[in-house]
Amino acid sequence: MLRSSQPLTGPNRRRCREDELLLGTVLDEGEQGFIIDTRSAQAAKQARMTGGGTEPKSFYPQWRRLHRPLERGRPLQESFIKLVEACSDSSISMDRWLSRLESCRWLSHVKAALSTACLAAQCLDREKANVLVHGAEGTDTTLLVTALAQVILEPSCRTLLGFQGLLEREWIEAGHPFHLRCAHSAYSHARLKQEAPLFLLFLDCVWQLSRQFPFSLEFSEQLLLTLFDSAYASAYGTFLCNNEKERCLCKVKESTHSLWAWLNQPGEKKKYLNPLYTHNPLVTWPSVEPQSIQLWQGLFLRWIRSSQYLDEAWAEIQYLVESH
Repeated sequence: MLRSSQPLTGPNRRRCREDELLLGTVLDEGEQGFIIDTRSAQAAKQARMTGGGTEPKSFYPQWRRLHRPLERGRPLQESFIKLVEACSDSSISMDRWLSRLESCRWLSHVKAALSTACLAAQCLDREKANVLVHGAEGTDTTLLVTALAQVILEPSCRTLLGFQGLLEREWIEAGHPFHLRCAHSAYSHARLKQEAPLFLLFLDCVWQLSRQFPFSLEFSEQLLLTLFDSAYASAYGTFLCNNEKERCLCKVKESTHSLWAWLNQPGEKKKYLNPLYTHNPLVTWPSVEPQSIQLWQGLFLRWIRSSQYLDEAWAEIQYLVESH
């Protein structure tokens, strides 16, 4: 699986022979690859007017382009804000609450992300084909899809250390602009143009996987909650800045501590492990039917509903597992 930004073909449909050669070397003669574009066909076409574009079929004859549009900017942030507002309003009736939950469309974004990741995984696993994923810059929905596909396909990415490596590789080193995307929370009055909860959407999708496959992920919901908190406000430098260049200029590694070093301490690590985990070598194909996608209550309702009884239940499960 490959990832990139969009080709810069522009309105004159410029060629890039280096790109053509690179993608040509990936495939053997007679093989077909898939390009999953996370923009709509119309958006990709419009991008040509500002210097972007898509891969022309005539220059990439062995590659089939599939458009699977995913929201990444203001609409996604507004969806997040509306969901948080609905979850914070305890005065509304159940019917009104369900109506607001549906109208915010957050669960639709979760479904779309999982569906697109499944498409990439199917191309790799069932078609045995090479896959290139890109949207516009290649640092938002592109990373969402490639990271999710790896969690679905790779058992190693479902371990605690493997998942940390995945985040480091597919989000941090790949240049997801955390500083811009996670500048404020949904409670902020500021409405910054660059804000968008792509990383939260990824964590939500992973939580959906953990709920559907409760024995297959070595880490627990607590890790996902900690990662969400750390992306928005953290005592560690792991999610600071927008890319590696900025982190080098700010000397982040020299001036801050790593979140991973803290999480992997023996005393801390135990808090983030799933006591029900059993190694599963199979692909974890998630269901994306409406009844299968649920609200992540542990995050969105954690300040409204007490988790005391759930925490006690998990502690009891952990005790039973360790005592046997």
